[in-house]
Amino acid sequence: MPPPTKRQKREQYRQTHQTNPSTSLPKKKFYRQRAHANPFSDHQLTYPTIPSQMDWSPHYPAFINPNATTSPKPLTKPITIADIGCGFGGLLVALAPLLPSSLLLGLEIRTQVTEYVQDRISALRAQHAPPPLPPPISTSSLPSPDRSASASSSPPLVGLYQNISVLRTNTMKFLPNFFSRHQLSHIFLCFPDPHFKTRKHKARIVSETLCAEYAYVLRPGGYVFTITDVEELGMWMGERFGGFGKRGDGGGEERGLFERVEVPEEGEEGVWEREGGERAEVGMLVRCVREETEEGKKVGRNGGRKFVGVWRRREDPAWPGE
Repeated sequence: MPPPTKRQKREQYRQTHQTNPSTSLPKKKFYRQRAHANPFSDHQLTYPTIPSQMDWSPHYPAFINPNATTSPKPLTKPITIADIGCGFGGLLVALAPLLPSSLLLGLEIRTQVTEYVQDRISALRAQHAPPPLPPPISTSSLPSPDRSASASSSPPLVGLYQNISVLRTNTMKFLPNFFSRHQLSHIFLCFPDPHFKTRKHKARIVSETLCAEYAYVLRPGGYVFTITDVEELGMWMGERFGGFGKRGDGGGEERGLFERVEVPEEGEEGVWEREGGERAEVGMLVRCVREETEEGKKVGRNGGRKFVGVWRRREDPAWPGE
C-alpha cells in the first residue's frame, strides 16, 4: 500500500481529534483550506427560522437552563458578542477570559476552519476545567442552623472558555436568523476578504445592505470594530458605516445610525485601558483586534499597517410626527 496522502493524513487526524478529544491543542496544518469562500454559493447550511428556535446546548452547555420546559432549552443569558469571519479563533480565545460574564460567538463559513476552532475550544475547556467538587459532608450530627446552612446549594463552577463557541454559517445571508433585534453589544469584523476587483465588491462583508442588518442586531450604544491591512478597504468600510442611515433630502440634521469613535494609536492602548470608562473598554478591545488575531500577528511580523475603525450604534430616530 502506498503511504497516505496529505489529504488522508488531515482527515485521519481530524477524525481522531474529534472522536477522542484531548487537552492538546489541534495543529493548524491538518485543517488547511482555501483562504476564501464564495458567499453566494449554496454551502448546504442549516439555520433556524427564527432565533428562538436555535439549539445552543452543544455550544454553551454550561449556560443552558436545565429547568426550562421549552424545547430547545434556552440560554441563561443571551449571546452579546459576535466575531464575524472569526478565522482560526484567535480573538475569541483572547476575549474569553477578559469578558467572562459575556457569551461570545464566532461565525465562519469555511468548514475545516470551523472544525479547527471547535477542536481548539474543546481542548481549552478540557485544560481549564474546574476541579471536581468534594464529596458531600454528612450533616446529621450538626445542629439545626449549621445543617440548614450546609444544605444551601452553591452555584456550580464554570471553567474558562465555556463562554465562547463557533458556528459555521453564512453571515451575509443568515445573520438575523441567529440574533434578535438589538441583541448584540459588540460586532467584530477582523481582516475581511478585500475582494479587490470592482465586480467583486458586492461580496464584501460591509455594504449598505449589510449595515442595515448590523444596525438591526446591534443595540443602541453597541460597537462595531473593523480592522484591515488594506487601506482602501478600511476607507470603504468607514464610508459605509459613516453614511448609513443619513437622510439625503437635506432636511434637518443628517445623522446616520453609526458614529465614529476615536481609537488609540498603536502602542497607546495600555494608556487608554488605565483611564477607565469607555476609553478603557475601547483601548482593551482595539489592542486585542490588533495583536490577538492570526491575521493581525501576520501583518505585524511583516511590518504592515493596520487600519482600525470603531463605530457606536446611535439610538433609533423617532418616526415622523412623534
